[in-house]
Amino acid sequence: MAHLLGADGISLRIATRTLLSGVSLGLDDGDRVGVVGPNGAGKSTLLRILAGRSEADAGRVTRVGGSTLGMLDQRDEVPADTTILDLVHGTADTHEWASDARIRSVHEGLLADLDLNTQVNTLSGGQRRRVALAGLLAEDPDILLLDEPTNHLDVEGVAWLADHLAERYGRAGARGALVVVTHDRWFLDAVCTRMWEVRGDGTGEVDGYDGGYAAYILARAERSRLAAVTAEKRNNLLRKELAWLHRGAKARTSKPKFRLDAAAALIDDEPPPRDTLELTQMATRRLGKDVLDLEDVTLSLGGKVLFDDVTWRLGPGDRYGIVGVNGAGKTTLLALLAGRRTPDSGRVKRGKTIEVAQLSQEVRELDDLGHLTAVQVVERERGRIEIDGKELTAAQLTERLGFTRERAYTVVSSLSGGERRRLQLLRLLVAEPNVLLLDEPTNDLDTDTLAALEDLLDGWPGTLIVVSHDRYLLERVADRQVALLGDGRIRDLPGGVEEYLRLRRAGAGSAGASSSATASTTSSGTGPTEGGEPVTTGTEPSQADIRAAKKTISRIERRLGRIAEEEAKLHDEMAAQATDFGAVGRLDERLKELATEKEELEMAWLEAAEVAG
Repeated sequence: MAHLLGADGISLRIATRTLLSGVSLGLDDGDRVGVVGPNGAGKSTLLRILAGRSEADAGRVTRVGGSTLGMLDQRDEVPADTTILDLVHGTADTHEWASDARIRSVHEGLLADLDLNTQVNTLSGGQRRRVALAGLLAEDPDILLLDEPTNHLDVEGVAWLADHLAERYGRAGARGALVVVTHDRWFLDAVCTRMWEVRGDGTGEVDGYDGGYAAYILARAERSRLAAVTAEKRNNLLRKELAWLHRGAKARTSKPKFRLDAAAALIDDEPPPRDTLELTQMATRRLGKDVLDLEDVTLSLGGKVLFDDVTWRLGPGDRYGIVGVNGAGKTTLLALLAGRRTPDSGRVKRGKTIEVAQLSQEVRELDDLGHLTAVQVVERERGRIEIDGKELTAAQLTERLGFTRERAYTVVSSLSGGERRRLQLLRLLVAEPNVLLLDEPTNDLDTDTLAALEDLLDGWPGTLIVVSHDRYLLERVADRQVALLGDGRIRDLPGGVEEYLRLRRAGAGSAGASSSATASTTSSGTGPTEGGEPVTTGTEPSQADIRAAKKTISRIERRLGRIAEEEAKLHDEMAAQATDFGAVGRLDERLKELATEKEELEMAWLEAAEVAG
């Protein structure tokens, strides 16, 4: 394969921080590279250096003569009075591009809902982003650098872009290479064949991995395992050296220099630790039988009917993912559930015990707190909180979420977008809600933070509603998906996101779509309803039901394992306090509670196993 671009010994420092140090990378024809790393690690900076838009302190970037390069930056700067047509096609005549099937596909995938004669500076941020991306794809450069191209794209747009890029840069004999910075892990797996990890740990290193995101995670786990083995061997050597150095006063005055050097080398060889990040589950208020119900809700916005006589019931522990076309009302639906918007007719019935918390798409809600530090923002919500029997301060909580001491005491107005997003999450958790509404939670979060968020949500005991275009997140944390297709209904998706894409391709979002697909679901998850009562079809479980059952089995087995561990500890405590009848009585009560919970879980496991087969 022909070589297209090379970076040799690239180094860059910003203030006292090393972003890149001696980094050497190369791109050949057919390469499709995904770039990952913590927020602020330097991923976008690396792309700008490769594109020649930023200068490194040292090193050089070379490109094969005659090759073309295009870059999608996160900052869109467009001259005034520029139309969509001007930006995408320049001065080319219509017949030049309209006769090209590839360019027509770009129009259908990114510009179908836009008037090409509209001035770009009148568009929303998401629309401008799509126009800039369409212009690059129509230009068809040999080297394409994309910085967060999936931002502002819906699920359908992300799927189209993945197919387009995989075909353009991945087909046999294709000339060109792709480098993409994105937090969308499904997209990385669908498109990329190599990964670059910008470590962001102060070393300035960029690690290379073969394969997509899944292969990268496996390889990184293996590297971590080997590093742990190496660290253990090193610690054993260090303990031996230190023990030898401390033997006797006389021996300390006559230590051979090589032994002193060996101990010093072991200490100096301590590798820099990765930033630790942990999302901790706070206590969750008890949920009653009733949570949230939309009953015969109708709502119009700007003359458009978003919801037309919709009934949707949410019960304790329900976990829904919501997908839909732009403008169909996903964010408005969350506003209805949160009580920030009232319907034109019908009602939103709210349980007496619910405590709702919502993560919005924007971080502007922190603007009024811009003069406070991250720690002060958390302290305003709650100064101290007890987790696993330990009382933690606001400073300790921010540290668990990956804030260094310096960043924890940095004012909010100076934090990065990713740090603000993490701070939003922490504010939600300390409020101890039992209903979580997440609106595009993946925006501005790096892949490690997303993994921590998903780990937290895996064991979330409350009701969870997630609006996202991130298929990886939806399939990981939601038991069921529903769609808003612009026809005023909430539609159940037994087949998940793939079913949604099939519906969109078939044009199922038209006003005349069948009402039988409407997802007026009950909290029991039995499926479509008529008159508010579950409909039992008597058919075999769908693939979505089977997947949900398997998730339930996995969750129950994890909980049963924790119950077994707690029972063993309680028995040990009872043996240790055998003469304290009061303590034994309390421990015995707890054992009975665990036994009751275990019995209920085992019954639920059997029911789920029947569905899973």
